[in-house]
Amino acid sequence: MTEDEILAEFRASDALLEGHFILSSGRHGAQYLQCARLLMNPARAARVAAALADKLPGNIRRSIDIVVSPAMGGVIIGHEMGRALGLDALFLERPEGTFELRRGFRLQPGQKVLMMEDVVTTGLSSREAIQAIQDAGGDVIAAGALIDRSNGAAQFDVPFFPLLTLDVPSYAADELPPELAAIPAIKPGSRTETPAG
Repeated sequence: MTEDEILAEFRASDALLEGHFILSSGRHGAQYLQCARLLMNPARAARVAAALADKLPGNIRRSIDIVVSPAMGGVIIGHEMGRALGLDALFLERPEGTFELRRGFRLQPGQKVLMMEDVVTTGLSSREAIQAIQDAGGDVIAAGALIDRSNGAAQFDVPFFPLLTLDVPSYAADELPPELAAIPAIKPGSRTETPAG
């Protein structure tokens, strides 16, 4: 898929919105991605997963034993990546605030893992997921995401393969450009904002 085709998939599902948004990080931006809107259509989810699987270098693709994704956002795309690669897909949960495998999910010691996310903004959740996978005995050999919107800030100790990179500026609440400040802010995400302090 070309970048235009990928963006068309997001726009067709109302997964790429424009306006004034408070992001899950607490910063403000003029665009918002809601990958769940894209992934609610199984055929569309399968297409973008297959496109990302095709982007993986052959040596990495052949080495992956299993896909692991963090809940909640990564569950569907992790499952679809498992399908695209012909592998099982597990997910991590945070019942006590720290990612862990539950529901009888296990990794074999040294099992080669693709950690799969929907959107990477700061990379914090991805790094926490990678650590949890390593703590469970897995060997994360690559990370993937539908969208990298970190503007180059997300850094990992493994190769990172986003389907699409969107460099969308974000701003602290007291640094808003006038055109953004003139629009009422909405918070469409699912993560509860942490009060500043």
